[in-house]
Amino acid sequence: MSPLPSFPSAPLPEIKAVIFDLDGTLVDSMPLVLQAFAHALAPFRPDLDTHGIFQRLGGPPKRTFLELIGDEAKAEEAMRRLEAFGFENGDLVKPFAGMRPLLEALRGNGLQLAIWTGRDRQTTEAIVAAHELAGLFATVVCGDDLPTHKPHPGGLIEILARLGLQSHQALYSGDADADVLGGAEAGVRTVLISHGREVEVAINERAWQVVETPPQAYALIAATLGLAASGQA
Repeated sequence: MSPLPSFPSAPLPEIKAVIFDLDGTLVDSMPLVLQAFAHALAPFRPDLDTHGIFQRLGGPPKRTFLELIGDEAKAEEAMRRLEAFGFENGDLVKPFAGMRPLLEALRGNGLQLAIWTGRDRQTTEAIVAAHELAGLFATVVCGDDLPTHKPHPGGLIEILARLGLQSHQALYSGDADADVLGGAEAGVRTVLISHGREVEVAINERAWQVVETPPQAYALIAATLGLAASGQA
């Protein structure tokens, strides 16, 4: 059992929306992501193991492939291999415990919900549909929707504009350093899910709160908004 995060001493009534990253925050897609990238890169970069792939994740897959392979045509082929593997193995993506109860509780208490993800729109919509989440979110910004990518705050700023809110009226939660940097630049309180990794001091200082697991983040968000805790692990 991980140590519990320190909850705020009092709820924050000004919060009107909660924004989430997708992978590693709402759903556990890392097994699928690592296997899909390994499959996609196998003909071109067989030297990369899953650890090497994990270190390079972030931003649109096409950009990652181009950086790793250095050839446009081969990067396109890697994208086709990635997409085919993903659609054939979508059952590897699982929601984290407590995800749906939290989302439903937030919506039931009048909060607007949104997703800001680096994942492309096609696979994002497939995951959202598979877990019947579409009706819970007011808006979704994906990695291929804008010319900017995390840690640039453009996606988060776009969500705030769509929701008609200012930065102090939202909470954001993600599991990457880029989420913290983007949230800080947008002026949005950001909860970082570390998944047990050591967080750099500079990142820790810019996060509003740091927890180890998604269920801890859910409990923290619930407490911040004066709701019943959504579970901890």
